[in-house]
Amino acid sequence: MTLSYASGVSVTPLLGDTIGANLDRTVAAFADREALVDMASGRRWTYDQFAADVDAVALGLRDLGVTKGDRVGIWAPNCAEWMLVQYATAKLGAILVNINPAYRVHELEFVLNQAGIRTLVAAPRFKTSDYAAMIEEVRPRCAALTDVILIGTGAWDALVEAGRAGDRHLLHGIGEGLGADDPINIQYTSGTTGFPKGATLSHHNILNNGFFVGELCGYDEEDRVCVPVPFYHCFGMVMGNLAATSHGACIVIPAPAFDPKAALDAVAAERCTSLYGVPTMFIAVLNEPSADTLDLSSLRTGIMAGSPCPVEVMKQVIDRLGMSEVAICYGMTETSPVSTQTRAGDSLDRRVSTVGTVMPHLEIKVIDPETGVTVPRGTPGEFCTRGYSVMLGYWEEPDKTAEAIDAARWMHTGDLAVMDDEGYVNITGRIKDMVIRGGENVYPREIEEFLYTHPDIVDAQVIGVPDEKYGEELMAWVRLREGAPELTAETLREFCQGRLAHFKIPRYVHVVDEFPMTVTGKIRKVQMRAEAVEILGLGDAAAQRHA
Repeated sequence: MTLSYASGVSVTPLLGDTIGANLDRTVAAFADREALVDMASGRRWTYDQFAADVDAVALGLRDLGVTKGDRVGIWAPNCAEWMLVQYATAKLGAILVNINPAYRVHELEFVLNQAGIRTLVAAPRFKTSDYAAMIEEVRPRCAALTDVILIGTGAWDALVEAGRAGDRHLLHGIGEGLGADDPINIQYTSGTTGFPKGATLSHHNILNNGFFVGELCGYDEEDRVCVPVPFYHCFGMVMGNLAATSHGACIVIPAPAFDPKAALDAVAAERCTSLYGVPTMFIAVLNEPSADTLDLSSLRTGIMAGSPCPVEVMKQVIDRLGMSEVAICYGMTETSPVSTQTRAGDSLDRRVSTVGTVMPHLEIKVIDPETGVTVPRGTPGEFCTRGYSVMLGYWEEPDKTAEAIDAARWMHTGDLAVMDDEGYVNITGRIKDMVIRGGENVYPREIEEFLYTHPDIVDAQVIGVPDEKYGEELMAWVRLREGAPELTAETLREFCQGRLAHFKIPRYVHVVDEFPMTVTGKIRKVQMRAEAVEILGLGDAAAQRHA
């Protein structure tokens, strides 16, 4: 009997340096090669130019008093400045706190206070959100916040100019005082108890994960990686930015937010070799008319991740976009993020129907969730991972950290998985109730807590239901107070609008007198999901095959 355990062997050693030192090494090797292209603004940087601007931003932040361990928030869509701040904070040893561009006022306020953000770099606005006004609204209630720098304004220009006038050699001295295991990044994951938790990651965590993702994609200085996925996720800033810069490759930002036409235009214009996306993005790209008319022959590889990957979509990405070496990755923010990845040499069936095998230098196992014992291969259980990628912990939440990471440093993902005889993994479901909607992790408890504030709702349960476009959509089952007016999906959406991030607003509403319960009084969400498929006629979406 072979157990569901695997370790990733590699002849390539782990990187032991900091993000700043690694960037300096890449710049020394590839100074004149392109590092970054920002399509929306028409700007581009060689590695030498990129390093100069990173150092200017770092010295500008230092002039504001930012030092090692200080939290610097970044609240902006994808843009060159986001990337400059990412590397500048790493050079100072400051901790970059990623803030979701979809956040509303109460979510922004929570993150600013929970992380103790000292300096906030933000876009003035994005889409319909007036970031500047939202920041001013919460600022009196955020004691730690001393500086707000809005990108594209005089404050940003002054920061950069002050940094340009500084002495870049100072950064070498600062760098010598930084360690690879220092915390460098906080990313918030939706909270099971109503509030997000800040996964705290080190240089060692994310630099190595980005590097080995790039290794398995075969990156070198000739590659040009189109990144339409958000930088505030690990997908963008680790699997994208750090995978590229650790190999001397170029990052191409097609647009501030995902736009299928912009992504395809960027691939064609910049001769990109790699394209990233969650399944919904690739579906949109495949449905874009220009997918069949543009010259996309430069594409070789790419990554599909973020939520279960439909087999048919994966096949089309290979056939129509020419991404013959496209990979599926699986992981979570708390593991920097990737634990398994398909390889270019895997058979087509393996690459379209599994999430691959263990990453180099990591361990994975599938356990019985009740006993903690590793199950035989072919038996479903909870997926766990251990190694360099496991986060330092949840920011200032040791109890929550202990719930996720056991005494032997195994991260318990809450995902149900099966490992086959060759070590390939399939993700079959979740122990937790987490819903993954178009690559966004959503915890129903957070939405349920919010729905309780509705004057007519006495009880609410939120579940994920199958969706052909987003993988999963949100459905709220609610009990109403006696005499309450009819509640529809539309009226509930109006109640949530502007108070919840758009991806947390339920698409479907089902009013009930009582919820399905176990004999011990627990809500039976499994039964609710099965009933919802029937009620909503989602049989086709439920039948889709995923990796």
